[in-house]
Order: sequence, then C-alpha cells, then structure tokens
Amino acid sequence: MSYYFYILRCSDNSLYCGQTNNLQRRINEHNFDKNKSAKYLRGKTPVKLVYSE
Repeated sequence: MSYYFYILRCSDNSLYCGQTNNLQRRINEHNFDKNKSAKYLRGKTPVKLVYSE
C-alpha cells in the first residue's frame, strides 16, 4: 500500500503537513468533514494542496 506525504496551505496562510494512503479523500475530509479533520485545521479551512509525494 502506497502512502503520500502532503503539505496544505490553510486559509490563514499557515502550512500543515500530513500523510495518508488516499490523498483526495483526506483533503476532502480536511475541507468538509470536521469530525475527521485534524484539530489544527479547525477554523483554517479551506485548505489547498501545495505539495505531495
């Protein structure tokens, strides 16, 4: 199973780093599902992907 490392830019211009096995699902969770998003990102959405590998 492949995993992705990603960096998101938050609405307050801060950066957030994470890892996941499903990048598109995880970005959607960060933007639209507050129960599954990281606590750091609450109130800082929408987020935009700036890097992944």
